[in-house]
Amino acid sequence: MHTSLEMLLQQAGRLKARLQQARPLNNEALNKIKAALEIEYTFESNRIEGNTLTLQETALVVSEGVTIGGKSMREHLEAINHAQAIEFIKETAAADIDITERTVKEIHAIILHGINREQAGQYRNVPVMIVGSRHTPPQPYLIAPQMEQFIRDYQSMEKNATHPILVAAFLHDELVKIHPFIDGNGRTSRLLMNLYLLSKGYTITALKGDNEAKQAYYTALEQSHVDDNSEPFNLLVATAVKQSLEKYLQIIE
Repeated sequence: MHTSLEMLLQQAGRLKARLQQARPLNNEALNKIKAALEIEYTFESNRIEGNTLTLQETALVVSEGVTIGGKSMREHLEAINHAQAIEFIKETAAADIDITERTVKEIHAIILHGINREQAGQYRNVPVMIVGSRHTPPQPYLIAPQMEQFIRDYQSMEKNATHPILVAAFLHDELVKIHPFIDGNGRTSRLLMNLYLLSKGYTITALKGDNEAKQAYYTALEQSHVDDNSEPFNLLVATAVKQSLEKYLQIIE
């Protein structure tokens, strides 16, 4: 393992321990912080996929039910659905429910709710190409066996006590690679990653959606999928997790 990755994982572990020892805030304050960070996560995750709602507009749509003029119905639904999917992963993590194919489909069904009824929670039955990528996702008939293998690989990482951040990165990386859905793969993968992080006591981690960050994100995924080198993506996720923990601690300390 790369020394800087090893170091990041250790730093994140120390930050997580500090967070767990931090004196509990009164719930109202903590809930406000969490709500703000979750809105930010919804905004960033949708921005990666080209949603044009600003952070403030996302907050208005999600928290106040406001309709933003000049923005499509789809963009509104993407914000609302993503916020609901966050509630779902928080409940699932709190209930300590193991991740299965069903979990993945349930997240996806929430993401595409009201956007694409036929495809929500269903594996695709058509081949797809990813624009700008040299990686070609598997043919439809290979999705079911690859998803079964994906869950088996995840379970064996769990058994071998792989570092939680690396397991979370794998869940995201591999799901995007299989690309099991016609649409919403990125959001579903990032939510699955966060579900796992939450279940292991980490904070919700947003991968940024500005142009530079998005470019780095896609490049790291490409290196993993085409060159079979997952190191850059693991570094990217570990860095984001560490920053998320730092942000949380900064606010509560």
